Amino acid sequence: MNLLCGTIGVICALDGKVDTAFLFMLGAALCDFFDGFSARMLNAHSEIGKELDSLADMVSFGLLPAVMFHKSAVLAGVSGLFSWFPLLLVVFAALRLAKFNIDDSQTENFSGLATPACAMLTGSFLYYVMKSPDSFMVGWTGSPVFIVLSTAALCALMVCRIPMFSMKFRKGGKAESPLYRMRIAFIGVFCVCTVLVILLGLNWSMIILLTFVIYIIMNLVNRQA
Repeated sequence: MNLLCGTIGVICALDGKVDTAFLFMLGAALCDFFDGFSARMLNAHSEIGKELDSLADMVSFGLLPAVMFHKSAVLAGVSGLFSWFPLLLVVFAALRLAKFNIDDSQTENFSGLATPACAMLTGSFLYYVMKSPDSFMVGWTGSPVFIVLSTAALCALMVCRIPMFSMKFRKGGKAESPLYRMRIAFIGVFCVCTVLVILLGLNWSMIILLTFVIYIIMNLVNRQA
C-alpha cells in the first residue's frame, strides 16, 4: 500500500496535481507507520520485509517529493537546469536508504534526516504554497536560488552524521531517558503547532511543515548541547 500510494502520487505530480500527490504521500506514510508499528508489536521481522520497506520508501519518499518539487518549479516558470535540480533528492534518498539498511546502529536514533521526514517537509511546503496563493512563500518555488539551496540542504541533511531521534516507542523504554523526553517534547511541539495554525487560520499543511522544521532545529540544538 505504501508503494502503491507513492506510485499514484508520482503520476498525479507529473500531471501537475501536486496537492493531490501530497495526499497520496500522506497515505504512504500512514501505511509505512502501521507496517513498522505492527512488525514491532508482533515481533514479525524479516530480511525481505526490510528490503521491501526501503524499496517502497524510495518511491514514496524519494522519487515522489523530487518529482513534486520539479513540477512545482516548472509550473512556477522555472526552466532549464534549475527545474531539474530537485531530482537530486532521489539520488540522496537512495544513498540514505542504502546506508540505513547496512547500519545496525540506527535503532534508537537516526543518523541524518530520515527519508520520510525529508519527504514530509518537502511535500507539506509544496502543498501549502499551492493552497495558499497569498502566502509570501509562493514565489519561492519559482526562485532558482531557493530551489538550489533548499535541495542542497535537504540532500546534505539526509546523508550527514548528525543524530536525529526517531519516534519509535519500544517496549521497556525508560521514561526518564533523554531520548524519551525528546520524543515527548516533539509530541508537544506538534500539539502547539496545531493550535497555532488553527488560531491563525492557516492551511493544515503548515502543521506538518512547522513540526518538521522544528524537529530539525531540535536535533541540531541537541547536538550542540
